[in-house]
Amino acid sequence: MMGKLKERVQAFVNNRWLVFVAAIWIQSCAGIGYVFGSLSPVIKRSLNYNQRQLSKLGVAKDLGDSVGFLAGSLSEILPLWGALLVGALQNLIGYGWVWLIVTGRAPVLPLWAMCILIFVGNNGETYFNTAALVSCVQNFPKSRGPVVGILKGFAGLSGAILTQIYTMINFPDQAALIFMVAVGPAMVVVALMFIIRPVGGHRQVRPSDGLSFTFIYSVCLLLAAYLMGVMLLEDLVDVSHTLIIIFTVILFLILVVPVVIPVKLSFSDEPKDLAVEEVLLPKPEQQEAGKSEQDEVIFSEVEDEKPKEVDLLPASERHKRIAQLQAKLCQAAAEGAVRVKRRRGPHRGEDFTLMQALIKADLWLIFFSLLLGSGSGLTVIDNLGQMSQSLGYDNTHIFVSMISIWNFLGRVGGGYFSEIIVRDHAYPRPIAMAVAQLVMAVGHVFFAMGWPGAMYIGTLLIGLGYGAHWAIVPAAASELFGLKKFGALYNFLTLANPAGSLIFSGVIASSIYDREAEKQAHQHHIPPQISGSIFSGMFAVDEPPKCEGSICFFLTSMIMSGFCIIAGVLSLILVYRTKTVYANIYGKSRT
Repeated sequence: MMGKLKERVQAFVNNRWLVFVAAIWIQSCAGIGYVFGSLSPVIKRSLNYNQRQLSKLGVAKDLGDSVGFLAGSLSEILPLWGALLVGALQNLIGYGWVWLIVTGRAPVLPLWAMCILIFVGNNGETYFNTAALVSCVQNFPKSRGPVVGILKGFAGLSGAILTQIYTMINFPDQAALIFMVAVGPAMVVVALMFIIRPVGGHRQVRPSDGLSFTFIYSVCLLLAAYLMGVMLLEDLVDVSHTLIIIFTVILFLILVVPVVIPVKLSFSDEPKDLAVEEVLLPKPEQQEAGKSEQDEVIFSEVEDEKPKEVDLLPASERHKRIAQLQAKLCQAAAEGAVRVKRRRGPHRGEDFTLMQALIKADLWLIFFSLLLGSGSGLTVIDNLGQMSQSLGYDNTHIFVSMISIWNFLGRVGGGYFSEIIVRDHAYPRPIAMAVAQLVMAVGHVFFAMGWPGAMYIGTLLIGLGYGAHWAIVPAAASELFGLKKFGALYNFLTLANPAGSLIFSGVIASSIYDREAEKQAHQHHIPPQISGSIFSGMFAVDEPPKCEGSICFFLTSMIMSGFCIIAGVLSLILVYRTKTVYANIYGKSRT
């Protein structure tokens, strides 16, 4: 009896679904960058920064969020728990020091030093993201879209989760939110870091996997609907503190529910023999495992020799024609009539190193499409507090939490629908990114116009579109450039985020906002501050000038709407270029 229980516990510890659920919990508190919209007014007030100085902190936050080269490299050298521990320490030190400065427990530092602290604190997030994605994509190689969408979704939702916990604790001091951001994620990561690892997930494929994903999706939708309801209630009605505590306890229960899957698989079902599990692997994967190098070379020749019209044939007919051509080439090669070329590098769909991928146009199309699309979305997230204040809304927290929820649904939905596109239609995944960018272009127009209720609709469209990028891009990159160096490729692509934010938020948005604020200050005869100096915030006594009305972000939003349309065009070019690749990858699984 004890032997059987020990076997079950071991199966539970090594279950790929347990790793997935632990990764979900880490991601639930890992997206600390999304709380910056709530932190920024506290930092702005206590250190007396103007909008341009605050934007520099926002860019430092985005750089920390996205410069993941070190995280990508360490995840290949260190065990994943080691990478997670480094991330937890960075998060604690960076935001812990900011909290000490804001509360007056440590001396005020110049702006450049504050930027470094925000960068270090937020950079911890790249370790959490990399460890979670690398372990789960390796454990679920045939379900990349849903896995990436759900994990990135919970990272997006963490802003709303942390805000709700902060509301429950009911600190009288707003700066306590910074303390919670410093300590909370580090505690969760240290508690779960030994669970996050590859566990040979490709050998754990089961017929019930589809049902398990449906259950996780249901929990995602329930969580999003619940958080939205709770936040609207707290915003519109004066809710008692006891009720807020009950709401937060229910939130924790919903987050714990997914652990039912690994428990059921490990303790209810009979543990399966590995040989039985191998049979459940899709046949193409078994065939690929047995390929010889010569077969691969011959197949690469087929790609060069086959007529273009072959790709337009139905899947079954296409594979028959390719097989005939391959047989002819094999025979010709054996007779010496054809000299088979040795490939100099991998073909799309195979494993690339980062250096091999950098010379491919496809990678740069993804990068620039992401820079324009997600960069403009991130600018809205960073400036949401000021955008809502300029349109006359007092409570900025509601919009920060709402965009967090729409971002979450965008990521989960982006993973789900893009998976339908590739699985059922063998069509390129980036088509879903083009749709998301079109949705964002419309969202920016709503922000520009500042109509009544436009903040709510704009937040919805930008949140959904921005979120979808982060489910689609990692999955598409793993399909086009392989899983072997996925950590490095993923962290290279995330550089598009701060690059976009630097252009849109650091240069365009803040300059236009400060210019409009100074115009309004002159009209009301309020002397504006000098905004360019690093030390201006330290010596100033007056409040920095504020801008009011839709004019503050009108031009910025229209520029970003135009860039989203350009991003959509780049995505469509990528779709055209990768049709054959997706037909080869997913056409097989449909025959």
